[in-house]
Order: sequence, then structure tokens, then C-alpha cells
Amino acid sequence: MPTRNQKYASSAYGHVSQVATESKEKKDKYKTMADKLPVLIHTAGLAQALAFANAKNGAFLLEDLAKTLNTNSNKDDLLKQSREANLAEYMKLTKDVLDALSWYKRLSQSLLEEKDN
Repeated sequence: MPTRNQKYASSAYGHVSQVATESKEKKDKYKTMADKLPVLIHTAGLAQALAFANAKNGAFLLEDLAKTLNTNSNKDDLLKQSREANLAEYMKLTKDVLDALSWYKRLSQSLLEEKDN
């Protein structure tokens, strides 16, 4: 049975691989958001960081992240959960989001990089 981290890695790989087939503009936005969102969560908090990402062209990453965390979820569910969770749930959700985002960040750095010829 795969670990939680293995599930996150597999899901993130599928999502980032799909983005790799998209336009350069979308790849760049996705990679930038995957790079910056973990830092933003640490500095501003989960709910604020997710709301900012949703407002700043990060909705596509949030959709993928929500599916990674819970296959029956979407970004709106993730945003609502981050706003309405009690303290224990909020702390667990923050840890889960950061764990999943570490895979999105690593994979976007490797799969979405432009190759020099």
C-alpha cells in the first residue's frame, strides 16, 4: 500500500506532466505559483495564501492540489475548508498542503524547465 507521500508524488506527477503539454505561458504561471505558494503559506497562513493564489492566476494549481489531497474535492472545497476548519483541522490541512506542494514544486522545476539547445 503506497504511503501518503507516494500518493502525493504520483498525483502531482500526473498533473504537472499534463501542464507540460500546455502553452509556455501556462507552464510559467504554474511553475511560478508552485515555487512561491509554500513560502506564502509560511508567511501569511494557509487561508490567506490560498485566497491570494486563487486571485492571482493560481486557480489551476489549486484545482490540482485539491484533487491530490482529496479526489472528490475541487479548489472551492479546499478554499472553504481552509476558511472554516477548527485549529486542529487547519494545522493538519496546512501540513498536508505543504507536503503535497513540495512535490508540485520539485516536479514543476524538473518537468516545466525550458531546455537549452
